[in-house]
Amino acid sequence: MGLFDFVKGIGKKNTAPAEPQAAPASPAEPSAQEVANKLLGLIKSLGLGVDGLSVTYNGATDTAVIKGKVNSQADKEKIVLAVGNIDHVAQVDDQMTVDTAEPESKFYTVKSGDNLSKISKEYYGDPNQYNKIFEANKPLLKNADDIFPGQVLRIPQ
Repeated sequence: MGLFDFVKGIGKKNTAPAEPQAAPASPAEPSAQEVANKLLGLIKSLGLGVDGLSVTYNGATDTAVIKGKVNSQADKEKIVLAVGNIDHVAQVDDQMTVDTAEPESKFYTVKSGDNLSKISKEYYGDPNQYNKIFEANKPLLKNADDIFPGQVLRIPQ
C-alpha cells in the first residue's frame, strides 16, 4: 500500500501496553523506541494476527514503519489505521504483505459534524448502510459514535 499521511497530534493517545523494554520509561517526551513498543502493543491488542510483525518509529519525521504478513487486506488496512490514528504518528509506511490479494478499501477523513450515517449516505447513497462502515472499522471503533475529526476510516466497497 505504501506511505499514508495522517494528522499528527489529534489522534487517540496510545494507551495500549508497550512491549517489554530494557530501559525505564522517561517522564519527558517518549523515545522513538518507546513509541514503537507502544504501537507494537496496540497492534497486538487488536488480535488481528500478523506473522513476523515489526514496528519502528522515527521521531524526527513522526513516521511508523510496519512490517509483517497478514491474512487479509482488511486486517492490513485496520493495522495501518490503528497506528495512523495515534497522536504521535503523522505517517505510516506500510510494508506488510497479504496472504490473499483483495481490492483495497477507500479511506475517509472524518470532518467536524460527521457521523457514520452521513458518511454512509455519501458513499453508498443510503444513510442506513452505516453499519458496513462500523463493522469495517472494528476493533478500532467500539461503537458507532466513537469517531472524531481527523480520524481516518475504512470505507469498504
